[in-house]
Amino acid sequence: MSDNAPPEPNPAEEAAARAKEKAEQDALPYKWTQTIGDLDITLSVPGNLKGRDLAVDIKKQSISAGIKGQEPIIKGDLPHAIRTDDSTWTLTAAPDGTKTIEIHLDKVNKLEWWAHVVTDAPKIDVTKIVPENSKLSELDGETRGMVEKMMFDQRQKEMGLPSSDEQKKLDIFKKFQEQHPEMDFSNAKMN
Repeated sequence: MSDNAPPEPNPAEEAAARAKEKAEQDALPYKWTQTIGDLDITLSVPGNLKGRDLAVDIKKQSISAGIKGQEPIIKGDLPHAIRTDDSTWTLTAAPDGTKTIEIHLDKVNKLEWWAHVVTDAPKIDVTKIVPENSKLSELDGETRGMVEKMMFDQRQKEMGLPSSDEQKKLDIFKKFQEQHPEMDFSNAKMN
């Protein structure tokens, strides 16, 4: 481990960071959730509004949504591209008499977590996302393998351990060493 690596946060700092992140996200005028492949945003609006009273504009790299004639509730550049053809919005009645604008964004890159919906919003720590295993099982074998490898490598990196590729190299090297005890590997470098 190099000397200039940031120290591992202790549990109290970690909890404080999570609490700060939650407070920042709760303060946003919208709620959002994501899976590895898509992202959902919900905005609450007065219950007397109809679809025609709303202004929702979903573009490949930007979004704007709110009530016509008013400042948008959410507006800005997206951190990553979306597929506009597969991105939708609906207006649904909520139990408390209000209505909810539900916006579904289909990510172009299905292997990327978003740190925020719009680039000027506070970020979340994407390394702390734990995907639901049920969602993982819906992926096809190759994609699932890639996601699981990425998650494994991320955990290894956090613990200062070798990634799966590095581990594979070390294993091959170890096997080679065992097969050639006559060779001196004391100065061998792994990269």
